[in-house]
Amino acid sequence: MPSPVAFASYCPASSSLVPSLVRSDLRGHLNDIKALVLSTVKSLPNSPIPSPIQSLRQGNWVKLICGASFEDAADVRNLSLVYTLAGVDCIDCAADAAVVGAVNEGIDAAMSIAMVKRPWVMISVNDDKEDVHFRKAEFDPEDCPSDCPRPCEKVCPASAIVIQRVVEGGGSVENNRLDKLQGGVITERCYGCGRCFSSCPYDRISATTYARDPTTTSKLLQRSDVDAIEIHTSGRRTDLFNLLWDSLVDSVENAKLVALDGRPMSGDIGKGATREAIAFAIQLAATCNKPHGFYQLAGGTNAFTIESLKKYGLFQTNHIDYVIGNSSEARIEDEQIDPRQAYIGGIAYGGYARKIVGKVLCKLPRQDGHAWIEDHPEYLLEALNEALTLVGPVKGYIDYRER
Repeated sequence: MPSPVAFASYCPASSSLVPSLVRSDLRGHLNDIKALVLSTVKSLPNSPIPSPIQSLRQGNWVKLICGASFEDAADVRNLSLVYTLAGVDCIDCAADAAVVGAVNEGIDAAMSIAMVKRPWVMISVNDDKEDVHFRKAEFDPEDCPSDCPRPCEKVCPASAIVIQRVVEGGGSVENNRLDKLQGGVITERCYGCGRCFSSCPYDRISATTYARDPTTTSKLLQRSDVDAIEIHTSGRRTDLFNLLWDSLVDSVENAKLVALDGRPMSGDIGKGATREAIAFAIQLAATCNKPHGFYQLAGGTNAFTIESLKKYGLFQTNHIDYVIGNSSEARIEDEQIDPRQAYIGGIAYGGYARKIVGKVLCKLPRQDGHAWIEDHPEYLLEALNEALTLVGPVKGYIDYRER
C-alpha cells in the first residue's frame, strides 16, 4: 500500500501554551487518564483487546508511523506513550537502536500508567537509496543571503530547520547589522518530506539519501522488543530487494509480521490527501487476483479516511457488493479472500497522527533535551484525547467526548 512520509508537527513560537484541559490537581489528571483508557477498553465489541493479528482480520488494526527517518528520541518516546494508551496495535519506527529504545520506553511508561496491551514494534528499512522515506535535507546556512526570509523554516512540518541571524563577534541580534546566518537542518528531526526544497528562493537546499545497514537491521530483529519489519520497495529493482532479503533472511524468522511499503504521501496537508489512498483501496478491492496477506491503508490517511471507507463500503467488511469506478458498478467475487478476513485490515497513520499530538508536545518544557509527557498529566490527557480521535473510530470505541 502507499505509505506517507511521516511529518512531525510544526511548532511556531507564538503558539499558545495554555492547555484546553487544565486542573490544579495533577493526580486528578492521572485518574482521568486511567478512567479514559479503561472506558475505551470496556467499549470494545470483543473484550479483551484482540491481538494485532486478530485486529487485522477484523479490520480494526491501527499502526502509528513514527517515520522511517525520524530519529528524535524524545518525540518518538512521547508519541509511543500516547498512542499506546490510545490502543494502537503497532508502532513503526526507524531501524535505529536508540529510536527502538525510545519506542519501547514510551510503551513501558504507558503500561505503567494504565492496563493496556503492548503494541508490536516495527522497524522500517529500504532496499533502494532513492526511496524518499530515507533522505535528509541539507544546506549550508552561511551560503544563504542574510536578508533571506527563510521560508524553509516556515514550511518544515518537523521544526527541523532552525536558523539564527548573527553579527561578527557572535551573539544573536535583532535590528543590528547582520553578518551571516547560522544553524541549518536538525538532522535527527528531518525525514525528507521535501517541502523545503521548492520553498528556497535561492535553490540552496539539496537532499542526501541513504540505505539502512542490513547488519544493524538483523541485530535489531533478534531483539525481544522488536516484533516486525517493514521493507520500503518500489518493486522496480528486484535485484536490490533480493539482496536485502538474502541479508535478512535468518533474522526475519524472528519477526511476527513482514510488511511491504511503497509510494509516500502525507495525510497532514488536508482532507483531500486521503482521496488517493481511498481510490487505491477501491481499485484493490475490485481486483480478483490479489496477493495473499493483509492490506493496510496508508498514505494520505487522516481524520477523514474512515468516513470515506464507509462511503464505499470498505470499512471492516469481508464482503463487498459493489465499488464505484467510472460511474459504473462492478460485482466483486474474490474466492481467494478468507471470508473471515476484512478486505482492509486497518489503517496506518503517520503525518496526521504526529501533527495532532505534536501540537501538544510543543507545549512541553524541555530540560536538558528531555521532556517526558507523563510529568505533565494535563498535557498527556490532552494528547490522549487527540490520539483517540484517530484510533477510536477504527477500534469502535464509544464516543468518549460525549460521555
